[in-house]
Amino acid sequence: MKSIKMRRLIKWIFISAGLGFLISLGFLTFVFFSVSGLFDPFHSYQELLDNYKSRTREIYELRDYINSIVSDDKNVDIEFENNKTLAYFHIVDDGKYYSNWDLKIKSGKVDTLLQILGWTNETLKTLNGKLNDANCISIAKGNPCKIGFQRSGMGMYFYNLFDKPIPDSLMNNYNDSCTYILFNRKVVFEYGGGVLGPQCFPDFKH
Repeated sequence: MKSIKMRRLIKWIFISAGLGFLISLGFLTFVFFSVSGLFDPFHSYQELLDNYKSRTREIYELRDYINSIVSDDKNVDIEFENNKTLAYFHIVDDGKYYSNWDLKIKSGKVDTLLQILGWTNETLKTLNGKLNDANCISIAKGNPCKIGFQRSGMGMYFYNLFDKPIPDSLMNNYNDSCTYILFNRKVVFEYGGGVLGPQCFPDFKH
């Protein structure tokens, strides 16, 4: 009798351990796919191209706006996750680099960054509105001005807008059909690969 009970006990111990292992494995798998971006929406080169063609005016208005609100001694690279959260808000102020990730827009940290730039909450709201008008999510001031179209899995699509035509000496650099695709001599499309997934434009056809 004791032997039967012991066998049943051992059986349930193994079953419980097996179920615990499967649950843990499922949880770890879910975490991996969430962190890796494989649950995130995917976009395409064609969407990048179509958005540029349909929203050219809005994209350049966005570029002009960031240039008008950032002084020459500063730089900004910012991505809006939604109306309440910034994925990042990086600033260069007089040669000093401030790296800031995952910030609530209504927070003391963001208020401090706005003061450094001479911005107000209304400035940030206007910038977000212009990004939405362009159907984009990020912008980095500079030459080229780098505008993030959309994230795609762990990668991301960008527009690089140059102030002047790209010189012949740099043409090959910005037309490798992997990271960069030359649209014209002042506009270059870019795909930035993530830790996992494609490192080049995943669906570009020559």
